[in-house]
Amino acid sequence: MNAKPSILIISLLISLFSFAQKGKNKLWYDKPAAQWVEALPIGNGKIAAMVFGNPAQEKLQLNEGTFWSGGPSRNENPDGPKVLDSIRYYLFNGNYKRAQILADKGLTAKSLHGSAFQNIGNFTIDFNGFDDVKNYYRELDIEKAIATTTFTSNGINFKREIFASIPDNLIVIRLSSDKKNKLNFTANFNSELKKNSKAINANTLQMDGLSSTIDGVPGQVKFNALAKIITKGGKTSTSDNGISVSNADEVTILISIATNFTNYKTLSTDEISKSKKYIAEAERKTYKTLLENHLSVYQKYFKRVDFDLGTSQAAKQPTDIRVKNFAKTYDPELISLYYQFGRYLLISSSQPGGQPANLQGIWNNSNKPVWDSKYTININTEMNYWPSEKTNLPEMHEPLIEMIKDLSESGKETAKVMYKSRGWVAHHNTDIWRITGVVDFANAGLWPLGEAWLSQHLWERYLYSGDKNYLKSIYPVLKSATQFYEDFLIEEPTHQWLVVSPSMSPENIPQGHQGSALAAGNTMDNQLMFDLFSKTRKAAEILNLDSEKIPVWDKILSKLPPMKIGRYGQLQEWIEDWDDPKDNHRHVSHLYGLYPSNQINPFTTPELLEAAKTVLLHRGDVSTGWSMGWKVNLWAKLLDGNHANKLIKDQLSLVEKDGWGEKGGTYANLFDAHPPFQIDGNFGCTSGITEMLLQTQNGFIDVLPALPDEWKNGKITGLRAYGGFEVSLVWENNKAKEIKIKSTLGGNCRLRVPNEIEQKGKNVLYPASGRNQNPYFEIPNIKKPLISPEAKLNDTKPTTDKQPATNKRFIYDLPTEAGKTYILKMK
Repeated sequence: MNAKPSILIISLLISLFSFAQKGKNKLWYDKPAAQWVEALPIGNGKIAAMVFGNPAQEKLQLNEGTFWSGGPSRNENPDGPKVLDSIRYYLFNGNYKRAQILADKGLTAKSLHGSAFQNIGNFTIDFNGFDDVKNYYRELDIEKAIATTTFTSNGINFKREIFASIPDNLIVIRLSSDKKNKLNFTANFNSELKKNSKAINANTLQMDGLSSTIDGVPGQVKFNALAKIITKGGKTSTSDNGISVSNADEVTILISIATNFTNYKTLSTDEISKSKKYIAEAERKTYKTLLENHLSVYQKYFKRVDFDLGTSQAAKQPTDIRVKNFAKTYDPELISLYYQFGRYLLISSSQPGGQPANLQGIWNNSNKPVWDSKYTININTEMNYWPSEKTNLPEMHEPLIEMIKDLSESGKETAKVMYKSRGWVAHHNTDIWRITGVVDFANAGLWPLGEAWLSQHLWERYLYSGDKNYLKSIYPVLKSATQFYEDFLIEEPTHQWLVVSPSMSPENIPQGHQGSALAAGNTMDNQLMFDLFSKTRKAAEILNLDSEKIPVWDKILSKLPPMKIGRYGQLQEWIEDWDDPKDNHRHVSHLYGLYPSNQINPFTTPELLEAAKTVLLHRGDVSTGWSMGWKVNLWAKLLDGNHANKLIKDQLSLVEKDGWGEKGGTYANLFDAHPPFQIDGNFGCTSGITEMLLQTQNGFIDVLPALPDEWKNGKITGLRAYGGFEVSLVWENNKAKEIKIKSTLGGNCRLRVPNEIEQKGKNVLYPASGRNQNPYFEIPNIKKPLISPEAKLNDTKPTTDKQPATNKRFIYDLPTEAGKTYILKMK
């Protein structure tokens, strides 16, 4: 017997199934996706697909980031100036319902409430003869960004590999088997919005279509999708608008999608030539070259951070079973997988030159998705980008930064038309056309602070990079936002504080408030005003600009309301003590001051910290998926790692079916369940886990500030901190074993650590004292809170680290030089 063929077959089998060695960065399953929330997401920030992995019919549901309903449009209500004074009068005099009725008539958009992110359609591959399927396996390797399916049928091993290439801007599919002439299938495009779908030759499919008309705005976005089928062996033929392949050894399929979108004001791009260009450039390359290009760019981002909490027997189970059992098993590797999956999703849905990640990232199978899959900017869009800087993905932040610049232009007209104000304004929602008016209805949409929150991302990016050229480029956007509020803020009649009116605490209606959410001087609004004016003021000082504005902004800051602690010991959500301790609303907007802001912290505002904790206890843990993601961050900022870990367990509870519900969790494919699917919970939890391991907002780099007891040993590399520091950590027995600091800007690095550390060799590490001189670590100086005489507060004192030995932490200063790396070890 000749041994060579046997050796070749064994080698091929090893090659085919080597990926089945499950790793910590793989989602894997033993059955195909039966529903959309079981399919596996791939994307390159411009185009995306959900991969189902059915042996008999592979389906890729396709999206393109600029394919939205409607076209360039605006939605401000021109009647705003007629009703604004009356609305304010009614709010200040307690007639909240009348204010709401007027706002719905005179401020809410008359017709256009935003366009919808839409579904390109499906690319399907129908195979012949896959009756007897065994050894089924599918995975998403997030370290490589490749979805793979393998199975055996009639004694033949089949393999499918699918990825979305960032550098080549297309989706690549490779089909293979371990025997020749065994690939037989028909490929097709299909879509609800198609105009034509046809084979333009024996190797190329083309589908074109047009977006929908919604809210009276005609669909104007054209798309063109191409699929180039490249075979090794066998032959191709056209049939019924599809292409059939018979007896091939191996097949590579290139999918390109383009639209006529140019920018939010213009639709002038030739979508056909654009999609053809991507195919023409890629078809000259081998599959190996396409794969190498893909891995080179993707892994440049992904491999910046490595996270390891160890593993357990639970990791041997399929991912959906692990999520289902997570609350009752020890599965630390699922936490690190979920963390990295958040980073994977951000890389895959938000790339420079593309659109920001929307409510569903870049994955959507509906032409009328929930909430239109728009940009909800009263929490959800911001949450999408919480991980971007700290988890070393600053490039992924760029699409949001660019959208904010767009909104600062479109929002000027809204400010002028609706409020007769200078500057720019945005409300609680926007879309690809950068609308900035009030959508839906006043109780949801009348929140004129979208620009105030989004502007925090502009400043936050500077704190991480220290790039003054960048700061100079975004300063006009910050200044314009402050101009709006210089005109819009109004004195309330009781204390003459400057407040935002009309507004609301996002989406929450106080009990006994006549069914109206509208109010003036809400806590979150005041916190945002403090941050916007303080940070714009700081930017002006750094850039040596607008010195005459400093006293104007100082006066406004002096007249903002202080935070209030109500009769239940809670941080008040509104300027009046309207809170209900039984309120379990998903939004915790007034805790913005705790996170993502740092106005409330354990070291300078202990009373407010305790009041924020009371709010979280009242609201409870279990909520919608994104709300639980926010709460992971909040409990981490309270330095309670065990409670944050409990929230992670709540979030990692399996939601088996897509659809509506009040209790959030995680779908089988690790998508966040609001439910339905919203991607912000994924990003929020990744951010929260980072905050448990490293915080930078309280005047120093806080190492392992909220480490759960269960996370006894672990490591994480490549996290970013304010001041241009990059930090890697190793811990054992809940103590920092090694801290690696890379300094890109130089300057003092102040560290707070759970145990004594030392620097090997030339020692420049010393115990810290006084204020941190590094300007990137300034702590805000806020007004003392007003406390209700009915409030029963615990004896609160600032965290000073003069605690029992078991809880004691140590603060050090480490002078650094730009470009140098410092290694600190446990004493």
